[in-house]
Amino acid sequence: MVEGKVCIALVSGGLDSPVAIARALKQGWNIYPVHCSQEPVVGPEAEQKTIAALQHFLTSKGPIGDAARAQIHPSLTVVPVAEHLALFTEKWAHTEYFIHMKRMYHHLADFKAADVGATHLLTGENLGQVSSQTLGNLGSIEQASSLKPLRPLLGFDKNTIIRMSRVLGVFELSLGPEVCDALGPNTPVTIANQEWLEKSEQRAGGLHEICQAAWDNRREVSL
Repeated sequence: MVEGKVCIALVSGGLDSPVAIARALKQGWNIYPVHCSQEPVVGPEAEQKTIAALQHFLTSKGPIGDAARAQIHPSLTVVPVAEHLALFTEKWAHTEYFIHMKRMYHHLADFKAADVGATHLLTGENLGQVSSQTLGNLGSIEQASSLKPLRPLLGFDKNTIIRMSRVLGVFELSLGPEVCDALGPNTPVTIANQEWLEKSEQRAGGLHEICQAAWDNRREVSL
């Protein structure tokens, strides 16, 4: 890793996070990738796509490959979260499920950051693309982490992100069904109540405690 800025990257296996990583590389960020796995509720495809995209950058020629090899830590931290996400399928929390999910992911990033000295959290979040990415919900989500947010795709529309992914060579690697909504509600909340979110998390056992239990079962995948 080169000297400089250090961030944790949440990498989902979708289109957005690899593009966000590429943009962060150009800005000189050192990146520690983290993938939250929903197996066995879903199959292994999301993790496989995550690994494929990261390996693509690490083996690419030219400036993006040079930057990746210098700045991406060659190990992916995989955290199993399916059992813990299921806590938020109860009727008193289900409409806020996707917000709880993202709050878990952001809080899990704090655990990795404590190990590696990261100060920022990199995501592929895009304003308004899904229910958890409304302005209000993004605010609730980022409060679950002590890290400063990096959202390099925040103002881009989906077609622009797709074009960028094609140029980077990760579009085909990211294709396939999105599986993050496997346990989600049909009508998710778009403007969550922060007090209710925190009460629900406490009712489920506490956000920090839930994330600690997931983190204790993490594994490292060599890239």
